Amino acid sequence: MAAGSMKGKVIAVMPAYNAEKTLERTVADIPPGTVDEIILVDDCSKDQTVALAKKLGLKVVQHPENRGYGGNQKTCYRMALDAGADFIVMIHPDYQYDARLVPYLTGLLKDNICDVVLGNRIRTRREALDGGMPAYKYIFNRFLTAVENLSMGQNLGEWHSGLRAYTRKVLETIPWERNSDDFVFDCEFLVQAASFRFRLGDIPAPARYFTEASSINFRRSVRYGLESLKSVFRYYLHRIHVWRCPLYEPR
Repeated sequence: MAAGSMKGKVIAVMPAYNAEKTLERTVADIPPGTVDEIILVDDCSKDQTVALAKKLGLKVVQHPENRGYGGNQKTCYRMALDAGADFIVMIHPDYQYDARLVPYLTGLLKDNICDVVLGNRIRTRREALDGGMPAYKYIFNRFLTAVENLSMGQNLGEWHSGLRAYTRKVLETIPWERNSDDFVFDCEFLVQAASFRFRLGDIPAPARYFTEASSINFRRSVRYGLESLKSVFRYYLHRIHVWRCPLYEPR
């Protein structure tokens, strides 16, 4: 860590749904001493995710009903803030993202270089496809990322990574509670972060697609893509004062 780096409590949050087969591997990959606490929020899993998480010593929160991916993240972030987190890392417990990257993500936050850091799975086309990313997802990702970068004045390698780290200030400023409870929550969050002028950055992360890793199907991918474009469009309507959108109003 560079001289003058910020210190603070690091909490990893895991939005979980049927992650029994991959949770232990994910937790084991987090480098020792890089997080102070791990909070797993279970979205009404049908397997033994909760029992395993408790066995591993994680702090566990159970939803009484399925609230969706975005709804799960909302609980994750509320719990992290309530627990006094200064830096928050979201790690999917399905082993799709490499948890060994945690200190690199938080390092950019602690060194005050970025406010939001993502894991970029598309360093090269070949690497992403060799990692199992379906061709149609790769094409959707490239198209959407290009549009979002151009629209929001950013230069991220990809906008649709689920490996993310934030400073506390980001979560205290962005009105993420107003976002969708579905998968488009992630895109809405980044549009909000850019609109509030937070510094966004990314680091390379390997793509991992395999049977146990969660992934939405083609139909839901199309819906997600359209909702992502809608998020950017709503921001521009808000920005030019045509339509007031609460997602881009201060908390």
